Amino acid sequence: MTEPHLFVIYGGTGDLTSRKLLPSMYRIIKDAGIADQSVLLGVSSKDIDDDAYREFVKESLLEAGIEDTAAWCAERVYHQRVPRGEEDLSLLSARITKVEDEHALPGNRIFYLALPPVAFPGVIKGLSAAGLNESPGWTRLVIEKPFGRDLVSAQSLNRLVHSSFDEDQVYRIDHYLGKETVRNLLAFRFANMLFESSWNRDRVDAIEINVAESLGIGQRAAYFDGAGVIRDMLQNHLTQLLALVAMEAPDSFDAESIRDGKVRLLNAIRTIDFDEVTLGQYGPAEHNGESLLGYRQEDQVPDNSITPTFVSLKIQIDNWRWQGVPFYLRTGKRLPEKSSQIVVRFQPPPICIFHGQKDDCVSHQNVIRLVLQPNEGFQLHFDVKSPGESLQLLEKQLSFMYAEEFEELPPAYQTLILDIILGDQTLFVRADEVEASWRLYDPVIQAADNGRKIHTYDAGTWGPEGPHTPIQWAPEPIRGEATTSPQA
Repeated sequence: MTEPHLFVIYGGTGDLTSRKLLPSMYRIIKDAGIADQSVLLGVSSKDIDDDAYREFVKESLLEAGIEDTAAWCAERVYHQRVPRGEEDLSLLSARITKVEDEHALPGNRIFYLALPPVAFPGVIKGLSAAGLNESPGWTRLVIEKPFGRDLVSAQSLNRLVHSSFDEDQVYRIDHYLGKETVRNLLAFRFANMLFESSWNRDRVDAIEINVAESLGIGQRAAYFDGAGVIRDMLQNHLTQLLALVAMEAPDSFDAESIRDGKVRLLNAIRTIDFDEVTLGQYGPAEHNGESLLGYRQEDQVPDNSITPTFVSLKIQIDNWRWQGVPFYLRTGKRLPEKSSQIVVRFQPPPICIFHGQKDDCVSHQNVIRLVLQPNEGFQLHFDVKSPGESLQLLEKQLSFMYAEEFEELPPAYQTLILDIILGDQTLFVRADEVEASWRLYDPVIQAADNGRKIHTYDAGTWGPEGPHTPIQWAPEPIRGEATTSPQA
């Protein structure tokens, strides 16, 4: 049940706020009928008054296709200027009290830090010094990724956060966890005995988690060249998917049980073998008649940059369920298509009776493909006999596509913002989970930063070949003969 609250967006005029947060927030309050319960206070360094900020909000919503917002903006939207780097937030505190008094709010507050990571410590200290870490109602702090850039910095940031806020006040947001198909992973596994009973080392041969991006870095060079694809995608997005796919069944469907299960899974992962890591960086190429820049040709990228834009690696989980089952995680930029998929490949039949068919049954493997984007859904691949006297096996599929059954899925941020308002931490990352993930990848990041060999791949291709990734990366459903090509 929602409660009246003040939603404070620190970075209230930024790109994330304009494109994602404002449209998501407005759709929530309209769909849920809680426009009279939610007041927005945008905080930025811009010297603008409430009226100018209201125009900014209306224009942002109009860009998202949302009209007729003038009344809400005029009545329930405010702006407070805080100079960049200012840690004395006494003026912000006074403004919050004034707005809450004007709307008779009970002191429930959300502080959303839509800011660059470098600004997090200063703002968190300022909120605490001004007494804004507590309130007459509840207080929730929302922190965008990346949460730290390595284990040491993540631990330091956690200590700073916990010096002022309790863990149950903190919402570390990873927008991947708000995708409907990601949220449905738990239901798919634990509500269907048909799948859960086979979700183990006795039945599963290998699991892939593939997140392909067709675009390059665009205007993000200032951030990305100091981060790289491991920090940007692998440590958070792909690892969250890994945890949900591989975790044990929680005791109950509540935030702490689910997050406990994810942490136990991450702690069971074996130290990553450097020989089973492939790093890549996209180079210039012609693709579909278009000349694509290489990474080093992108604006503001140094000519000698060794920042990886592609990573492929094998993970082994040392627990009873998954011992001996390889997990292949791959992600990269400037690949042929935008695609996110989890592929579960089951063991082939123990004895082949269809001699001469598809490599004598070696490739007779059922596959479940969980498509996260685009065209969200699930596909089960299986073999059937082709009609006729001769015995010919064909691969077919059963599929469920969200678009065919439901209306348009809500954007990830819309789902997550509603959870923040409701106080549901299930889809948010806990402190020990952040640290477990950094602990896993820190050695890989250090190797990349220290110049570990990076393979160049042509922009618009599927990345460099890796000897330890024997399942083919393919964005489309597998059809016809299966393949064991060692493409990354």
